[in-house]
Formats: sequence, structure tokens, C-alpha cells
Amino acid sequence: MSELIKKSGFNFAFDPSGCNSCNGNCCIGESGYIWINPTEIEKLAIHLKISSEELKVKYLNKVSYKYSIKEIQLSKDNYACCFFDLNKKQCSIYDVRPVQCRTFPFWDYFKENIEEVVKECPAIRTL
Repeated sequence: MSELIKKSGFNFAFDPSGCNSCNGNCCIGESGYIWINPTEIEKLAIHLKISSEELKVKYLNKVSYKYSIKEIQLSKDNYACCFFDLNKKQCSIYDVRPVQCRTFPFWDYFKENIEEVVKECPAIRTL
């Protein structure tokens, strides 16, 4: 069993081995924003061997003054991050994924909505 990851202020822990039994629930589901900051845009562009401008055009949506990674519509109410490999069931940019992805499931929203993250993520262990 892998080491549980805990964070102060959260009534749950994360077991990384739970990702092995998941089909990417944190990358697939309702439409939403996958925020990416300018530093992350640069790192991702380098990783993909394209310019930042090309990355913005092909893979990002501009929302006001910020950017969000595009989604692919899978069905009526089901979307996936455009960088989620549907065949392998894993992130294709894992090493350079945005901080929003890196910090899942420890989002302030889930402090008050534990039942939602437990339902979504098989790696959650309530404390």
C-alpha cells in the first residue's frame, strides 16, 4: 500500500495507488475550467515543442484575462481535458500539468464537499 497523502485542514487523505483503479475521473466529467498560468503555458509549450502562441490557439481558451485548457465533448454532459489520453486512461502531459491538476483533490471546495470528492475519486480515504 502506498503512503497516504494528507493536508492540513482536510478531513480526508489521498492514496496514490487508487489512481490505478480509476479511469481518469479527475480529468473527465462535467465541463469546467482547467486554469493554466503564464509560467505553466511556457513549460507546456516547451514540452510539446511548439510556441506559446501555437499552444494558445490549439489547446487553450481565453477566458477574460486568463487561459483554460480546452475540453473534448464525449457525450451530452461528459467532457475530458484535451490532454487526457482516453485509450491509456492517463494524462499525456503529467510532468508539466498545471498546478490545478497537481493539487487535486486538495481544493478548498472539497473541504465542505467531501462526499463529492469521495464519489469522484477512488483514491480518497476519509479520516
